Amino acid sequence: MPDKVKAEKPKKLKKGEQPPEEPAAEAAAPPAMPGPSLIEAMSGAQKAAAVIVSLGVDKASQLYQYMDPEDVEMITLEVAKLGYLDSDSTEAILNEYYQMCMTNKAVTEGGLEYARTVLEKAFGAQTANELLGKVTKSLKNREFSFMNKAGEKDLFTALQNERPQTIALVLSYIEPDKAAAVIAQLEPDAQIKVVERIALMDSASPTAVKIIENEMSNKFANIFSSNNVQVGGIDFVADVMNNVDRVSEKSIFDGLTMYDAGLADEIRKRMFVFEDILTMDDRSVQRFVRDCDTHDLVLALKSATAELSNKLYKNMSTRMAESIRDDLEITTNVRMKDVDDAQQRIVGIIRDLEAKNEIIILKGGKDDIIA
Repeated sequence: MPDKVKAEKPKKLKKGEQPPEEPAAEAAAPPAMPGPSLIEAMSGAQKAAAVIVSLGVDKASQLYQYMDPEDVEMITLEVAKLGYLDSDSTEAILNEYYQMCMTNKAVTEGGLEYARTVLEKAFGAQTANELLGKVTKSLKNREFSFMNKAGEKDLFTALQNERPQTIALVLSYIEPDKAAAVIAQLEPDAQIKVVERIALMDSASPTAVKIIENEMSNKFANIFSSNNVQVGGIDFVADVMNNVDRVSEKSIFDGLTMYDAGLADEIRKRMFVFEDILTMDDRSVQRFVRDCDTHDLVLALKSATAELSNKLYKNMSTRMAESIRDDLEITTNVRMKDVDDAQQRIVGIIRDLEAKNEIIILKGGKDDIIA
């Protein structure tokens, strides 16, 4: 039989001698921690899952009692997929959650202006604006959110016999593509009136929303909020018009130009912005660049992103690109207004060329392009 292995007896220490250090156990490599960019990329449901986990089982279960079953199911699924979050990431998410809670409370208690004052004192003007922007959008999405679940035909059936101002208010609360689909089905005169009212709309008072809600109570669910929120406006109607097919767009703008040329022009300006050049094909970019003033291109690129700048450079001649780069280096102390004006002039050239069918601007997936 093999000899038995004797256990090694601990060595006796002499006076003043320290015990030998135990060999350190090899630590397991921690899972990769999400950096700031990953936190920014997280969805609202993923962040909600992180908050739920941080609250612990008891408090999370209490919170679940106040949530809709669909939300509980969605967040539970995200909790299961969440995995590992480091303490810094968790703290950042909880801080964002706290800010949003404070913003909602301030808006509910005293309205947007009161909330702005409170938030500016707590977090500074820039953060206050960002928080109010998020909450305002959230409030708007919450109002009449049930309508976004309805189909385009159902929305049109419910709204077709309503007054233009009623249709405008209702469409201001739904997704632009659905609003565009409803407008496209209206009679030409109604299209013009509805688009005009959406563009001129600023905010809706609780009383106005209640009246519309009562009128539509047999057609839509009974949902409204007591807070004034931004609805409609030129930016919104421009987004809607970007989703309207070109035949309807031309008809609406022809009629609106006769009725209010200034408003029609303002909506057109908002429909395509300088940054949208990124969505254009190379051939179209090459075409409009030929008609642009070099000085305008220099000014316009002062505030452009690297991606947009590269898009333009690669569609210029090498000599032109080098010349503009050189001019950019020596062009300093430029007013933002001059940059905006130059970008608008370039956008004007693009719109003119599109009207002549010399270039293509992709609009909301409504056009079929054959290469």
